[in-house]
Amino acid sequence: MVAPAHAIPAPATPVESSFQPPVIRQISRADLSWALREGWSDFLEKRGDIVLLIVLYPVLMLVVAAVTLGDGLFPLLLPLVAGLSLLGPIVAVGFYELARRREDGRDARWAHFLDPFRGASGAQIAALGVFLCVLFLAWIGVAWAIYQATLGTLQPAGPGAFVRLLFTTSEGWALILFGNFAGFVFAAITLVTTVVSFPLLVDRPVDLALAVQTSLRAARRNPVEIAIWGLVVAVLLALACIPLFIGLAVVLPVLGYASWHLYTRLVDRGLSG
Repeated sequence: MVAPAHAIPAPATPVESSFQPPVIRQISRADLSWALREGWSDFLEKRGDIVLLIVLYPVLMLVVAAVTLGDGLFPLLLPLVAGLSLLGPIVAVGFYELARRREDGRDARWAHFLDPFRGASGAQIAALGVFLCVLFLAWIGVAWAIYQATLGTLQPAGPGAFVRLLFTTSEGWALILFGNFAGFVFAAITLVTTVVSFPLLVDRPVDLALAVQTSLRAARRNPVEIAIWGLVVAVLLALACIPLFIGLAVVLPVLGYASWHLYTRLVDRGLSG
């Protein structure tokens, strides 16, 4: 059953710095499944309008792969591909807007994709996007430092030698261990700070601090469900990258729409407290 539509604040409404924190609901795993089904439904409804937009992300991934392999930066290929997922919530903002408009029975063409950046919360959304960009750069820096301290000491001559040493040396296994742990930390930070903050900023004109605080509260009240959601997102994105990132053209919008619907279950949009 689709969640009922709610009144949407007028775009001209100024940012509500004193707005009371929304009420956070307790959700279940059934809500996660429901959100994914609704995301798929939205994708089937709107896929034709946004196909040109969503293929840009896979193309970007291919360009990253070509540059890193061609310029001898192959140790950064996986960190860059994984790190670009940290920027996914910025891209998802447009899908939140389309899902919201469809939920309310309004026109939801791709022309509305960038509406949130032009609305009352545009500056707040941009600021949160800058935070994710900084987080992405920090991740790349940490990943490179881990490589230099582990497998980099063996100076692999190319991608083939890199892969061989990665799985046959203690330095390679250290890289896998510490790299995955660092990646988990960065992914967790991104998840708990954005799972509600971005859709909340799209939904109503609140300030950035309140949006992030609400996201942290939602994660704190639903730690298991949010962790499962993060795992689902990670697995789907990983599968979408095989082969040649083509699956991202489907997985990205589905997850974007589904994240909006998950927000509508996590946050009581009619109450504050």
